[in-house]
Amino acid sequence: MTTENNSLLKVKDISVYYGEFKALENVSMNIEKNQVTALIGPSGCGKSTLLRCFNRMNDLFPNVKIDGQIIYDDIDIYSQSIDPVLIRSKIGMVFQKPNPFPKSIYDNVAFGLKVNGFAGNYDEEIERALIQSALWDEVKDRLDDNAFSLSGGQQQRLCMARALAIRPDVILLDEPTSALDPIATVKIEDLVNVLKKDYTIIIVTHNMQQAARVSDQTAFLLSGENRCGKLIEMDSTEKIFSTPAKKETEDYITGRFS
Repeated sequence: MTTENNSLLKVKDISVYYGEFKALENVSMNIEKNQVTALIGPSGCGKSTLLRCFNRMNDLFPNVKIDGQIIYDDIDIYSQSIDPVLIRSKIGMVFQKPNPFPKSIYDNVAFGLKVNGFAGNYDEEIERALIQSALWDEVKDRLDDNAFSLSGGQQQRLCMARALAIRPDVILLDEPTSALDPIATVKIEDLVNVLKKDYTIIIVTHNMQQAARVSDQTAFLLSGENRCGKLIEMDSTEKIFSTPAKKETEDYITGRFS
């Protein structure tokens, strides 16, 4: 189990409301530094809602209310004194479908640097981000090409490079391979395993085999009769997939979930 002393992010009794609908109820967990944490569970259990809590993306939805705390680097990210843009520069996000901007490959990676007022060497930072996202060798001679000229898998790695360019501490991945073919999926999974040396990664996935392959710890969420998502249990991935503590987790892992 993760201990508080090793935790980069501490989630304390987070509940999320969209208007009158309660999407998450009293979720608490610790996210350990330089590990991959997988959020698993059936559709509608609040996995993506929870993921968006980590960089305040839920703030962009109307009529959202969030109770509880998320502590990052000893700071409550939901404190009124905290700028969400600053949080998003430290906790980057890659979405389910590749979403490059209608710009060149170079300008896509440079986007976050410009937004954050970076005053250093753009060429060096863009090369570093593309190397980290395992894309440099494929695009180094075509940086002026439109990003839409890339394949789906390349576009998703470009989006990861865009997130990496600003040197975040945490990377959030929301079903990053669901729109990709098996070969592109393997490349993303291999990339995740490499990146955790330098970053803390949280990944939402419906693919339990993927969670078992890439994550160090796994959290299982489930929604009850009122469709409100709750954390059922969280532990090392090995324990969750071999000897889970809760029957609901075992039923989901073994396919007996109804």
